[in-house]
Amino acid sequence: MVRINIQKVLVGGMIAGVVLSVIDVFLYGGVLKAPMEVAWQAAGRPAMSDALRSIEVPASIFLDFVAGVFLVWLYAAIRPRFGAGPGTAVRAGLAGWFLAGLLSTTFMAQGIMPRNVMIITTLVLLVEYPLAVVIGARFYTEGAAIGAT
Repeated sequence: MVRINIQKVLVGGMIAGVVLSVIDVFLYGGVLKAPMEVAWQAAGRPAMSDALRSIEVPASIFLDFVAGVFLVWLYAAIRPRFGAGPGTAVRAGLAGWFLAGLLSTTFMAQGIMPRNVMIITTLVLLVEYPLAVVIGARFYTEGAAIGAT
């Protein structure tokens, strides 16, 4: 059985995290910023203050890096069964998209975010996650990690 090269997962995952963060900053900090603020206030929640934003944005970026590492780890885990390459990376990204899309629908179900915002988010994730894994997977190789005996 081939072991997952954790160092390469971390490298590929960090790169995937950069891809996720860049897209998310553009999406949530630009395209969907105003509609999300309106929806948040319509749900009876206070507007996001600068103090809260200074916590929320770095936390979201951190979670993008966590997601990137998880997605590349998932790629590494399914690679022996499906083979190395972009097709397997897309499969891992679609599995991640399914979980993220499923979890994000709770915002719509709770009445926090309107349907159009959730549809845009879900469709962007459908492209974003596979793309991030394809890019991050290019930096993943199996074999002995540095310092392994």
